[in-house]
Amino acid sequence: MGFQSKIVPETILDVREVTVDFNGFKALEDMNLRLERGELRVLIGPNGAGKTTLLDVITGKVRVRSGRVIFQPSDRPTEDITWYPEEKIARMGVGRKFQTPNVFKSLTVLENLKLALKGPRNIWASLATSLSQDGRTRLDEILETIGLAEKAHLPAGILAHGEKQWLELGMVMAQDPELLLIDEPVAGMSPRESERTGELLLNLARRHTLLVIDHDMNFVRQIAMRVTVMHEGKFLCQGTMQEVQSDPRVIEVYLGQHREVAHN
Repeated sequence: MGFQSKIVPETILDVREVTVDFNGFKALEDMNLRLERGELRVLIGPNGAGKTTLLDVITGKVRVRSGRVIFQPSDRPTEDITWYPEEKIARMGVGRKFQTPNVFKSLTVLENLKLALKGPRNIWASLATSLSQDGRTRLDEILETIGLAEKAHLPAGILAHGEKQWLELGMVMAQDPELLLIDEPVAGMSPRESERTGELLLNLARRHTLLVIDHDMNFVRQIAMRVTVMHEGKFLCQGTMQEVQSDPRVIEVYLGQHREVAHN
């Protein structure tokens, strides 16, 4: 009788016992987080839990006091990126979407995407450069994915808030990172916009590994494969949304702030 081989998940990101100290305040303390390639993980926790600081560490914006960040690109050996500069980490395939949309308002939707597709270069040189057929095809795919194909030639500044968020997600997509870090993508959105954003992230998860921070529990339920909970700069627990929302530690942490975690 033969034995069926078991596929071992491949780790793309491994945060090991990371501590960040801001003048005596420990924003992170012995924080551990491991992501598997192709995963869509949601990171939750009360305000001040250290979630955004963790993203800052992964991208090289904030330096650790101790610990390591290990990244595994698909086309090269595992690397310790703990002390790499932000630009190098981005070039290796780590993309980030901040809470506030950061788009060029005077440029069209298509021009914003073209700049992102070409990567960090002189703006005017990028706009003047003709796209290859592959580049045009890729931008068309992104426009369809983010639902802005009909607004491709409109200035980004006239887009609604949710549409600006989708455009910036498209700009991150255009850089084709292996790992996307996304901070509160549905902040300020209507329920319909939040639902559309969830659909977009689930679409992105087919090609990328995603780590998403958010407080909207309905949105978290829509997208999360697995949820990690942080509290006071530390790892608290991890599991499916159902497992996490029934954990007594999570209920206590969120009591009075997000009661729906316990009751919905």
